[in-house]
Amino acid sequence: MSFRDTLVAPKLYAKADCGQIDSGMSLDLAAIRAAHARIRPYIKRTPVLTNDALDAARGAKLSFKCENLQAAGAFKSRGACNAVFSLTDGEAARGVVTHSSGNHAAALARAARLRGIAAHIVMPKGSPQSKVRNVESFGGLITFCEPGLNAREAACARIATETGAALVHPFDDLRVIAGQGTATVELLEEVPGLDIILCPVGGGGLLCGTAVAAKGLKPGIRVIGVEPALADDVAQSFRAGRRISIPTPATIADGLRTNSTGELNLPLIRQYVDDVVTVTEAGIIAAMRELWEKLHLVIEPSAAVPYAALLEHKLTFSGQNVGVILSGGNVDLESLPWLKR
Repeated sequence: MSFRDTLVAPKLYAKADCGQIDSGMSLDLAAIRAAHARIRPYIKRTPVLTNDALDAARGAKLSFKCENLQAAGAFKSRGACNAVFSLTDGEAARGVVTHSSGNHAAALARAARLRGIAAHIVMPKGSPQSKVRNVESFGGLITFCEPGLNAREAACARIATETGAALVHPFDDLRVIAGQGTATVELLEEVPGLDIILCPVGGGGLLCGTAVAAKGLKPGIRVIGVEPALADDVAQSFRAGRRISIPTPATIADGLRTNSTGELNLPLIRQYVDDVVTVTEAGIIAAMRELWEKLHLVIEPSAAVPYAALLEHKLTFSGQNVGVILSGGNVDLESLPWLKR
C-alpha cells in the first residue's frame, strides 16, 4: 500500500496549480511516524540545545531544535525526502518540479539526487545567492522567474507540462507536511516535558506538521505559529477562518515570504494550532543576532522568527518549558542584517 493510500479524508482538498498535488488525504501521527521511518536513512537527527543565559533572559526554559544543522541546511529536507521517496518508480522516472525561494529547492534537489532523478527548480529572481548556490550544489536545474506567486506557478506549470515531472509543492502537499512533522517527533522524544512549541510559519507546512505531531504525542501541549508582521497572511487567515492573500511581503525573513497559506494547510492550522502571533523586523534581527552570539549557531532570519516572539511577547511564555524550532541556516554571509546601514 502506498503512502497516499493510507491517508484518506474528504474534508481536505488541493488545487493542482502547476502539476499534481495529492488530494483526498488527511494527516495524523501515524502518517508522520511512517514518514519518519521512510526518511530516516536520508536525514540527520538534529540536536536540541539549551542555554542557561537565554533561559534567564527570557524567564522560560528553552529547548532549541536545530534544523539549521539538517541536511541541506534546513528542515525542508524532511518533507522533500518523504515526497520523493513516496513516488512510484514510474512517477519518479519523470523527475520532480517545484517553486521555492531556496530551502525547499535545495532539499528537493538533494532528495532527487539521492533517488537518481531530475529536479526542476523555479526560483524567483533576487533569491539569496547562498540559496542559489545550495540548489546548484545538489544538481538542481534552476529556472528563474519574476517575484510573485503567479509567476512562480506559471513557470512551474510550463515545466511540468514539458517534462511530465511530478509537483512537490513547498508546503501544500501532505507528503511534505508529514515529513516536516518528524522534527517535532524527535523534539518531544528528547524533551517530553514541553508546554509550548514555537514554530515559524510561511506557507504553513512546517506548522501543520509540528502541530499534528505535537497534539498526537501530547494533546495538552500548546503550538503557536510565529510570523513576520510584514507577512501576516496566516495570522489573518487563522482569525478570519478563510484564506487571505496579501501582496508579496517585504520581510527580511525570505523563507516566509508567502502570499497566502496552502489550501490543505489552513484547515489543519485552525484545527491543531492554538495561536498565530506576529513579530517585527527589528525583533527578527535582534533575535537572529542574539542566537548567533549565545548559541554560536548560524541561523537565517526565518529561523529567528519564533525566538523573536520570546523577545516581543515575553510575558506570554514566562515560566514555561518552550520548544523553539530553528528552521534553517542558509544565510548570505555578505548580507547580515545587522551589518547593513
